[in-house]
Amino acid sequence: MHESPRRRSVSTEEEFSECGRQGPAVKPRKGDALLFYSLYPDATPDTASLHAGCPVDEGEKWSATKWIHVNSFDKVVGGHCSDSDENCERWASLGECNKNPEYMIGSSDLPGYCRKSCKVC
Repeated sequence: MHESPRRRSVSTEEEFSECGRQGPAVKPRKGDALLFYSLYPDATPDTASLHAGCPVDEGEKWSATKWIHVNSFDKVVGGHCSDSDENCERWASLGECNKNPEYMIGSSDLPGYCRKSCKVC
């Protein structure tokens, strides 16, 4: 069976330093990229995505980070996708997300009060 190059790059084998053997490790190759999803689809944090880099044993370490965001950070109230009013679910079912978007969803300057019920975060 032929093993793919991508599969070979992730390992916890002896070829890695003590730091690298503490969890899944990646041996870099020119053109490689790593992708970490930091949130689940419901916008709750995925703690399994936490990661760190090990010190360089030899040579130089280069990295270029590209953050890709589904929504703006200010669209999540208090760090969680939530509603600020107990009536939000009922209002959303009555169509208020479309009728009154400034209050329900918010704007680029101010997040709304019923973002969870309007399914925008």
